[in-house]
Amino acid sequence: MKILHTVSTQYGDVNGIKTEQGILTFKGIPYAAPPVGINRFQPPKPPVPWTGVKDATEYGPTPPQVTPNEGPFAELLPNVVIPGDDYLNLNIWASDTTGKKPVMVFIYGGAFSLGSDAVSGYDGSNFARDGIVAVTINYRIGIEGFLWFGDGVPNLGMLDQIAALKWVRDNIANFGGDPDNVTIFGESAGGMSVCTLIAMKEAQGLFRRAIAESGAGHSVISPSSAKLIGTRLAEILGVEPTREAIGQVSPEKVFAAQGQLGSEILAKPLVELWGEAAFNLMPFEPVVDGQLLTATPIECIANGAGKDVDILIGTNSQEFRLFLVPEGVLPKITDSALNTLASAYGLSVETIQTYRANRPDESPGDVLSAIITDWFYRIPALRVAEKHGNTHVYEFAWGSPACDHSLGACHGIELGFVFDNINDPGFANMLGNQPPQELATTVHKAWVNFATSGNPGWDTYDINNRVSMRFDVVSQITVDDRADERSVWDGIR
Repeated sequence: MKILHTVSTQYGDVNGIKTEQGILTFKGIPYAAPPVGINRFQPPKPPVPWTGVKDATEYGPTPPQVTPNEGPFAELLPNVVIPGDDYLNLNIWASDTTGKKPVMVFIYGGAFSLGSDAVSGYDGSNFARDGIVAVTINYRIGIEGFLWFGDGVPNLGMLDQIAALKWVRDNIANFGGDPDNVTIFGESAGGMSVCTLIAMKEAQGLFRRAIAESGAGHSVISPSSAKLIGTRLAEILGVEPTREAIGQVSPEKVFAAQGQLGSEILAKPLVELWGEAAFNLMPFEPVVDGQLLTATPIECIANGAGKDVDILIGTNSQEFRLFLVPEGVLPKITDSALNTLASAYGLSVETIQTYRANRPDESPGDVLSAIITDWFYRIPALRVAEKHGNTHVYEFAWGSPACDHSLGACHGIELGFVFDNINDPGFANMLGNQPPQELATTVHKAWVNFATSGNPGWDTYDINNRVSMRFDVVSQITVDDRADERSVWDGIR
């Protein structure tokens, strides 16, 4: 029997449920109008108020996207797609609806082309158990959120996130949350979104703290790159290079073209074809349009953006293994391929030797994985910490035994620990059997402490004291860990 609980919002009342653990859950609450019809490719508009009580006991629709149904990534990375137009919605978990509790708003990853807030592992019950009002949000991804030719409003997916944060500001007190103590946190593209929100004037004042997991302030593209990508998408579809023309094509054809576009970038990662996307292999991401986003997030942060925001940022020790191990690519990488690919990221043969020397018993694929992990994830995170000032840094180092004991501390592996949901079935293939609960307790507590007070439990990072928390079965503080590898990127990244 469901125990219903009714809460009022500015658009109408919603009915959530009380779980057996005593947690109140509210799901699928619209924070903006459906982005379809005349609202498609437009900034988010407020939802239409409703009469009566809206059912908020089940997850709502999720953003349209291509979801792999098979293969190693589909097995390792949980995702849920629920059809429907009213997908700009959010979910809330709270212990009760009184008081002024810290609020945490989660932004999912997926390379800005995949993901949803209906993934069971993102259930916020354990945050609510520990005194947090937890929120997860949907936002437009892929062409719906980030396709841009230079006309109309760009960065619609980012504007969706801002609209969700405004809804939280205006309504979360009714769910027991403190609108003046909001922490945004996200992983991968969600972490990149966090740093982009820090840089955007539209988002100022909507959050007090920010946690970026495996995503930082470098992952954006220029208008010229966005146009290159959009134009090629239109060519594949055989239509004019406008959002309106592409909007007339069936979703099935658009998704197929989006998949082909991604394959083309991967096969020929040339700057003249794709601009910045040739390096990060993500065709759809925030655009530095000069107005909504005036510069790259790392440049904005260096110039003072978010100076009053507390930041917790970090990466996993072996991020890129997720993209090399499951499909068997890593053991096929030769010494020659290592040198060629590493040089594309700006490293000389001499600097590559720094990574080799630190891994004398590892393969060329292992060395390449470490180099790309640093280029894509670790160094951008450290640059935020260097430029911002009030930043705590972490590294998640526990290695999964999955994929024949070689997945390691790969991309996305920390999520089950952050949510204290390591036993969720969706994480099972990635985490393997019996992941350490004590580590989940430690990581989750650090996130809760940071959202509550701004202090996760260790000192802030700066160029004179490069302190970081290394999470593992035995967690410990490190100071300028792997300094020689960090230094090779000076002047490059």
